[in-house]
Amino acid sequence: MKLYANVFGQGKPLLILHGFLGMGDNWKTLGKQYEDLGFQVHLIDQRNHGRSPHSDDFSYELMVNDLHEYITTNHFESVNLIGHSMGGKTVMAFACKYPDLVNKLIVVDIAPKYYAPHHQEILEGLTAIKNASFKSRSDADDLLSNYINHKGIRQFLLKNLYRKDKNTYDLRINLKSLKNNINEIGKALEPEQIFKGETLFINGKTSDYIKAEDTNLIHNHFPQAKIEGIENAGHWVHAEQRDAFYEVTKVFLNN
Repeated sequence: MKLYANVFGQGKPLLILHGFLGMGDNWKTLGKQYEDLGFQVHLIDQRNHGRSPHSDDFSYELMVNDLHEYITTNHFESVNLIGHSMGGKTVMAFACKYPDLVNKLIVVDIAPKYYAPHHQEILEGLTAIKNASFKSRSDADDLLSNYINHKGIRQFLLKNLYRKDKNTYDLRINLKSLKNNINEIGKALEPEQIFKGETLFINGKTSDYIKAEDTNLIHNHFPQAKIEGIENAGHWVHAEQRDAFYEVTKVFLNN
């Protein structure tokens, strides 16, 4: 599958993979900062997200294959990878399968463990938007507020909304496939999946995605892993505390 990516800068390739229901452009501000560090930044839309192709099939194995195709098509000898949440699971699995292609790995607010499905209300809200007709983005926000109280999360999700034609809005995600394959999102890495390269896990200290008891599991899969917590940040740590996140990642990437 030929993935869509927004690419800018010159230098060592840095590939960034967004989380569930996100898109590469969520990372544009940070991407420009990494460009200034001397990286060629690739903000990738994973399958069924953003401007990348839609498919009935959806799994980490497929997303790893998509990423491998992207890297080999671009003739990269090795890359640096950043992945948030679902994207973090993708880059973890990729690094374990293709360690020689990975220089440094950054995993954002996700552990290599199983997570039970927990996006039901969000998917219900997006389904309501998909099935409704409305005249403005604010109308869509009003509808989504019936399902999601947090305005910041609604704004994040509504980045998927685009004007299909003069009178119609649509979503850039393949909602049907993501709902049908929701159990794939939380899957754990297999015990034999190990990456021995340089790895940084970053978690928001108010998020519960990475817990203290996950430390041993992380080191079982990633023996060189460092784990850094960022204060006053939740699951979207890179957006909530962008400056602190940038500083931690800059040090790791530059060393």
